Amino acid sequence: MTVADQRPRVFSGIQPTGDVHLGNYLGAIRNWVRQQDLYDNVFCIVDLHAMTLPYDSAGLRGRTLELASVLLAAGIDPKRSILFVQSDVREHSELAWMLGTLATVGELRRMTQFKDKSKGQERIGAGLLFYPVLQAADILLYDTSLVPVGEDQKQHIELTRDVAIRFNNTFGETFLVPEPDIKQAGARIMSLEDPARKMSKSDPSPGSRIEVRDTPEQIRRKIRRAVTDSGSEIRYDEVHKPAISNLLTIYHLFTDIPIPEIEARYAGKGYGDFKRELAEVVVEGLAPIQVHLNDLTAHPDAVVRILTDGAERARAVAVPKMARVRDATGLGLPRL
Repeated sequence: MTVADQRPRVFSGIQPTGDVHLGNYLGAIRNWVRQQDLYDNVFCIVDLHAMTLPYDSAGLRGRTLELASVLLAAGIDPKRSILFVQSDVREHSELAWMLGTLATVGELRRMTQFKDKSKGQERIGAGLLFYPVLQAADILLYDTSLVPVGEDQKQHIELTRDVAIRFNNTFGETFLVPEPDIKQAGARIMSLEDPARKMSKSDPSPGSRIEVRDTPEQIRRKIRRAVTDSGSEIRYDEVHKPAISNLLTIYHLFTDIPIPEIEARYAGKGYGDFKRELAEVVVEGLAPIQVHLNDLTAHPDAVVRILTDGAERARAVAVPKMARVRDATGLGLPRL
């Protein structure tokens, strides 16, 4: 057994649904890069999940490669972690069906994300309802110990735990029951135009978010135009100064300077000075990622090879796990 095998395994998934922005990077990807020294990591581009809402099929592979390139450019190391595309490991879909026989419709209908995304729609695909079951399969397939998630995904991990316990009680101990790993700092980067909403790729306004591929001038313009709160004090207060608190969080996460120290640095200064210097912090922080990303974009075959190798390594875990699941559930012919 290698040293990596002795460490707790962590599974992280991300959808290839659009351009990667600061909310993705600071809220998730940055933590994934740092955790590579602590855990045995499995990183998955969950393209099957991207099918639960209307999407552009012609561009899905391109978005998948783009997302993989961003992950690699940000510091995901395929020598230390497994990076692969979900649909390349068919055991995810098979296990999702089995787990779906144990999850109840009532549980799935209570999922907050299902209620939010289906609101006001007369016709929705069953995949949106089934989404948390596929997510549970993603996690349980790899004997995951910890799942880094934002607070808004905690409910899905609770369902994963419930289904794993239900399976174990029904068919015998088969799955490790995972724990959520909720990151406080940076878990929720908010819109630059509305600090009450998360930064999102689905927001129709490009000014609401900073994307990893934005040019320095685009970054400066977006931060210059970012909404602020009444008054001029640079102070962290999520209730009374949510806009400045969001910008302080971005500054802190790029520099690792404690927020009280940033507040002291800008005491007596206005929003203009703070936003100008924040823009340079973001430009400087994204610069090495953008250089690496441009190189990977120029060599897509190298990215495909990394993902192909990652899928083989993922299958080396998933295939024997599914053999155990089939034996436990009585599926298939008996082994001779």
